[in-house]
Amino acid sequence: MNPVRFELLAQSSQTMARRGRLYTPHGVIDTPVFMPVGTQATVKTLAPWELEEMGAGIILSNTYHLHLRPGENLVAEAGGLHGFMRWSGAVLTDSGGFQVFSLADLRKISDEGVHFRSHLDGSRLFFSPETVMEIENKLGADIIMAFDECPPYPAERSYLETSLRRTLDWARRCKAAHRRPDEQALFGIVQGGVYLDLRRQAAESLLELDFPGYAVGGLSVGEPKPLMYEILEATTPLLPPDKPRYLMGVGSPDDLFEGVERGIDMFDCVLPTRIARNGTVLTSKGRIVIRNAQYAQDFLPLDENCSCRVCRTFSRAYIRHLIKADEVLGIRLTSYHNVYFLLNTMANIRQAIVEDRFLEYKQEFYTQYGYNE
Repeated sequence: MNPVRFELLAQSSQTMARRGRLYTPHGVIDTPVFMPVGTQATVKTLAPWELEEMGAGIILSNTYHLHLRPGENLVAEAGGLHGFMRWSGAVLTDSGGFQVFSLADLRKISDEGVHFRSHLDGSRLFFSPETVMEIENKLGADIIMAFDECPPYPAERSYLETSLRRTLDWARRCKAAHRRPDEQALFGIVQGGVYLDLRRQAAESLLELDFPGYAVGGLSVGEPKPLMYEILEATTPLLPPDKPRYLMGVGSPDDLFEGVERGIDMFDCVLPTRIARNGTVLTSKGRIVIRNAQYAQDFLPLDENCSCRVCRTFSRAYIRHLIKADEVLGIRLTSYHNVYFLLNTMANIRQAIVEDRFLEYKQEFYTQYGYNE
């Protein structure tokens, strides 16, 4: 029995945007959805109950980092990620592939797997499809990702062909090594760089393996945004309409809208918490840098159009003071607001799809935010 099921509820008449529902062992998730990133089994600075109160139904954790510390065996002993971090919602773990392949000077790739050195202490490590599945099975997330190679941009076609062959082989090996298919849904990842024929080859091969969901990987790695959207527009129609589609590592407001418009159901990104720690805040009128002097005596909320707990309670002047004084509460408040902002934007997108006014809402958002299409 498949532990994750996708239900399509509404479809935009003008675009590929769709409203759905994802059923998981730890709750039902409305899609399209933004997943806050909790790399180390925590969304930085935020408590699980805060994520719950702002409506986050699913978060993402990182296989590579959790393998290094505290180790999957300890997490398993604590009851898996849900028990370890006391999170009642759904969890998705990536395969660690992106992190391993970003260690360009510390790793060696072969068809068997990847030999690499820990970025923490330099110790020698090895990831293969089989070891990654063992780690993810022990971490116990509801959705787990196949081990893939995430090629850089730009890359020669010959390199991408070799990389894709390897990724597809690894996908088969991941499926064979997956020990908890009734409890954890294993998603395949479509690679292929910026070559549409390679993307098609990847999708067709992965569909033969009949994964319960499919991700589009290898985008937002340096290529121009118009090219990313072009690849996405050609790739999502290749994926089955009755299964969730996940665009990995993408989360700026414009990318969420453009991804949804092209049929994507799931997104994740460290952006909201990362920029929050630098004092940058997402608002309905665009980004503001709250540490700037112009907000020193500004007693308005971060965003007058936001109803989050932070905006209902604190002023820009107070939050700026906290940030300038290096008080931890400052980055907690900016992180809370930024994550809420993206979750609320996705809720508005879902409603707009149901009302079949997605493009109208997108234009309203872009105009107010300051985007020029």
